Amino acid sequence: MKARKKTRNRFPKGWDEKKIKDLIDHYENQGEDEAAAEDEAAYNSTRTTMMAVPVELVPQVQKLIAKRTG
Repeated sequence: MKARKKTRNRFPKGWDEKKIKDLIDHYENQGEDEAAAEDEAAYNSTRTTMMAVPVELVPQVQKLIAKRTG
């Protein structure tokens, strides 16, 4: 029987397992009104924009965002 290589979880910079679990907990326990208000706030933000991106361009857009955020 082969021993399995233990894989280490990799998190984005500044994130850890607790932060991920807290985020999951937040969204799993969020009510519909809270979710709607959060969506509305995101669409009204002056710091971000929402746009449609053709599916075939998503990987390139993700790379550009990753480069910018470090």
